[in-house]
This record gives sequence, C-alpha cells and structure tokens, in this order.
Amino acid sequence: MTETPTVLITGASSGIGAAYAERFARRGHDLVLVARNKARLEALSARLHEETGVTVDILQADVTNSDELAVVETRLRDDHRIGILVNNAGASLGGTFADQAANDVAQLIALNATAVARLASAVAPRFIKAGSGAIVNVSSVVGLAPEFGMSVYGATKAFVTFLSQGLSLELGPKGIYVQAVLPAATRTELWELVGIDVNTLPAVMEVGELVDAALAGFDRREGVTIPPLHDPAQWEAYHAARQTMIPGFAQVRAAERYRTAQ
Repeated sequence: MTETPTVLITGASSGIGAAYAERFARRGHDLVLVARNKARLEALSARLHEETGVTVDILQADVTNSDELAVVETRLRDDHRIGILVNNAGASLGGTFADQAANDVAQLIALNATAVARLASAVAPRFIKAGSGAIVNVSSVVGLAPEFGMSVYGATKAFVTFLSQGLSLELGPKGIYVQAVLPAATRTELWELVGIDVNTLPAVMEVGELVDAALAGFDRREGVTIPPLHDPAQWEAYHAARQTMIPGFAQVRAAERYRTAQ
C-alpha cells in the first residue's frame, strides 16, 4: 500500500463528504470521489486539484443501485492505492414511521446500511492482505437515541456504529483501523431534503468543525468519535455498563422474573 494512501469517499459532492475530501487533499492524499451529482463532483475535483495538486478521480454512482455500487466495489478491490475508505453517503426521511412509504424505507436502508457493509466488505480482504488500511463509517448520535423519533434513520445508524465496533474487534488485530463517527445535527443539505429548516434547530454544528473533530479522532485512532460529546466519561460509562451485562447473557435458565408463576 502506498505511503500516502488514496482516499475513497462516498457522498463526496457536498456537506460532510466534500469537507472530508478537502481535508484529505490538504493532507496530500489523492482522492476517489463518489456521488450521484457528476457536475458537483467535477467542480470539486477541479478545485481541489488546482488548490492542492493531488490527483482526484470521480465515480458517478448511486450506491443504492446494485450495478453502480458494484462499480465502486470493484474499484475498492482492484485499486491498491486506496488505503482509506470513508463511508459517508447517507440520507434521512421526513415524517413519522407510519407516514413513510415502504419503498422509501427500503431505499434508506440500502443507502445508510447495505452500501456501508458492502463497501467495507469489498475492501477488507485487500486491507487484510496488506496488513494496513482504514475504514471510516459516518454514523450518527441518533443511533443511540430512539427518543429523537427518527426510527428508521436511527436504526440504520445504530447498524453502522455496531458494524464499525464489530469490525474494529475483528480487523484491528490485522492492522486495519475502523472508526465510527457520530455527528449530531450538522449544517448539511440533509435537513432541506426532509423538509426541515436547519435554522430552526436549537444547536447545529458547522460541517468543517465536525470533520476537523472527526479527523482529530482519526489521528488518535479512536474507535468511536462523537464530536458533540464534551464529557468523554459519559461514553466510557455507557460502554462500561454495556460490557457489565455481557457475562450475564450466557445462561441456561431464564431470569427469575420471567419464571415466576402468574
């Protein structure tokens, strides 16, 4: 794998993905940018090449389309220059679960969960063989908080966080770094697409600050990076509480409270 690896970023035409592209370009990484909007990709590619001199390739692809996703998977498998995958492409849905059309729910799961898993699966064997590489999965704090009322979106992001933690345990000993990044509300086009005026939200982080924080966690090799969480002890306590339950899962008998005669 090259000394300064190429970075492949999905959802790279705007928002968090575009900010990742700019930051990695300024660090001297060549880029492969993936998104549906070719015009935006071309404009971003030209600007970053002019400003930083890095090589920027673009792949126009909708990663919810199996054929187009397969093109990205092939690039990840075959291009040995790519040493970092940023799974950023994602979306949400407006309205409540009962209001959301089944096809829209399926499309959201394909984008936020299936594509993330498939792209990580495409690149992991090559990274294992090389003994190095990094996978960054952009998740969300919503995946920790069903109280926010974004049931399907939150479920997909809970999947991304769990997948990242599982892959970290599995791939970390093989030299591969896996990071889950959990933003809270961030100023992107996502809000407009679901019919929410971002300016009405009580606290919104700017994209640049979010990505800079995520990259600080990347440099520190954090497994889970939560840029809006000011007290890391809260995450540590959450993680520790979960771990204390694990020994109790291996039981022959159901818990006493479930065996009490009615």
